[in-house]
Amino acid sequence: MDRRRVVGIGLGALAGAAYGTGPLFFKKYVFPAGVGWIEMLMWRFLFATLVSWAWLALQPRARAACRDLDRPTVARLLFTGAFFVVNASVYYAAIERIDISLVALLMSAYPALVAVLSLRLGYRFEGKLAWGSLGIVIAGSVLTIGGVNAGTSELGVVLALLSPVAYAFYIILTAWMAGERPGQTADMRSKGRGAQVPPPVAGAIMMTGTWITTLILALVAGQPVLPGEVPLDAWPGLVGIGIFAAAIAIQAFYASAARIGAAQASLMATVEPVVVIFLGIAFLSEAFSPIRALGAIVVLAGVLLAQTATPSESRPVVLEEP
Repeated sequence: MDRRRVVGIGLGALAGAAYGTGPLFFKKYVFPAGVGWIEMLMWRFLFATLVSWAWLALQPRARAACRDLDRPTVARLLFTGAFFVVNASVYYAAIERIDISLVALLMSAYPALVAVLSLRLGYRFEGKLAWGSLGIVIAGSVLTIGGVNAGTSELGVVLALLSPVAYAFYIILTAWMAGERPGQTADMRSKGRGAQVPPPVAGAIMMTGTWITTLILALVAGQPVLPGEVPLDAWPGLVGIGIFAAAIAIQAFYASAARIGAAQASLMATVEPVVVIFLGIAFLSEAFSPIRALGAIVVLAGVLLAQTATPSESRPVVLEEP
């Protein structure tokens, strides 16, 4: 195995693990300090935006690519980033109400949902094996819900179920920004040159759109937006969730996708729910019943099957290095 592939696999796993720290930072440090999910999202994406632009500024080729972007492309990237707020909102609103392990497991259904959306909006997910993975993921989710404690918030479960749906639509949007169209992946259309917008550029602009949207959401909701209004106990969690669960996670995934492809990088990133479950048990004393353990195994098996069932020539190239 060549060094580039080894590094790509490691970065994909790092991205999943980094994303998995987000619920812990929020539920252990941010939420107990009195900071809700709306305020948290604003600070999370502010830190992510600053780090993303700093990363772009360090790369001459990325700076040149950013200067060459036309206004319609910038507007579409900003919109894509803004749409991510839908997924992030329902995800963390659910975390306020139910165990982070349950939210993470229900979130694992998004690859199968992407396959359904791709029938009309992207490169088709082909074969009985691929569609069989969809049934496996749904079965695993049912098992997971079946293991919910009696006092679990029903609203929290509904919000957690909406999260993978919103995320699947977000992935389709990013695939279109990269150049994927019905019947053709981005890589096919560019004849092997990868995404239309380099990842440092796309990441910085999309994160800017995400942050602006969360700022507007906070102002409309009457949430405090000044640093002096944030409790001191919340800052470690806000900094951690912004740097690890946003900036590092996003950049690591981009770099991984550039080396081993977006599909393989996504496969490695499925360590996320495992990390979330472990952190929830280790640091939040969350219960994990046998039936939920079985649901976790089935969901992850379905996600794995959904990735491996996709032919190599049809694997979506969401963001690749120039």
